[in-house]
Amino acid sequence: MNSIAILENKTSISALLSDLKQLTKVGLSLSVVFSSVAGYLLAIDVVNFTTLALLALGGFFMVGASNAFNQIIEKDTDAIMQRTKNRPLPTGRMSVNFAMFVAILFTVLGLSILYSINPKTALFGAISIFLYTCAYTPLKSVTPLTVFVGAIPGAIPFMLGWVAATNNFGIEAGFLFMIQFFWQFPHFWAIGWLQFEEYKKAGFNMLPMNTKDKGAVKQIIFYTIIMILVSIAPVLRVSGDFYIYPLTAVIIALLGLLMLYYAIQLHKSEQNIDARKLMLSSVLYITAVQVVYVVDKFLH
Repeated sequence: MNSIAILENKTSISALLSDLKQLTKVGLSLSVVFSSVAGYLLAIDVVNFTTLALLALGGFFMVGASNAFNQIIEKDTDAIMQRTKNRPLPTGRMSVNFAMFVAILFTVLGLSILYSINPKTALFGAISIFLYTCAYTPLKSVTPLTVFVGAIPGAIPFMLGWVAATNNFGIEAGFLFMIQFFWQFPHFWAIGWLQFEEYKKAGFNMLPMNTKDKGAVKQIIFYTIIMILVSIAPVLRVSGDFYIYPLTAVIIALLGLLMLYYAIQLHKSEQNIDARKLMLSSVLYITAVQVVYVVDKFLH
């Protein structure tokens, strides 16, 4: 009996951990940590590993809290959509009260850790959680402008690393913010295209004018071009201490042109397969660009 009880206990702990991973979206949280670390490395000459560890941990809790609050608010709509119906809250595997406890705990831990780096880092972390939870999430069922609102907290992590390293929000952090801000429009509109029917079923407005047509893709193309221009602008040394070599600008432009190519293909075909290619190329873009920026910085 003892062996059976131990086995059941291990199984229940494993199931709880799995649900916590889904509630806080661990994969997404880690990608945000990656952005924050990249922003930090762009700002420093010598790595302070204590600050770096605090930034990674605080950022992880910050994003985990935002995702948990989001799933609490969207529990009923998550139950409608195929992609989200098996999450812990709509299935009843986790109570709303427990999810709220996790969300609040992660908020307190995340902001406390970020505050230990410097107050500005904690402030931007708090703004991110607030906008994601109290503006972006409720606006999804009201207006397509929700993507614009959501792009603000989504763009904070990259510049958060710079603020953590320098205790300053200047033109450098502003450029890092803009790069990730404009990137989110083609990225999330590609997802909105792929999930259009599911989102419509849940009452979410995730495409420009909430229409799945060439007009939406024209906006994707426009914002992709803006994203490329902002991403290579540091080669002109208009972004303070954050600048890049011409070869780096060429590499980034080529990565951006790959996204633009798939956006144009989507405009021609209006098919999900091209929207998926655009979405995947956007993930490649933001990851590769951050790596290339950091490599470039350490070659200066």
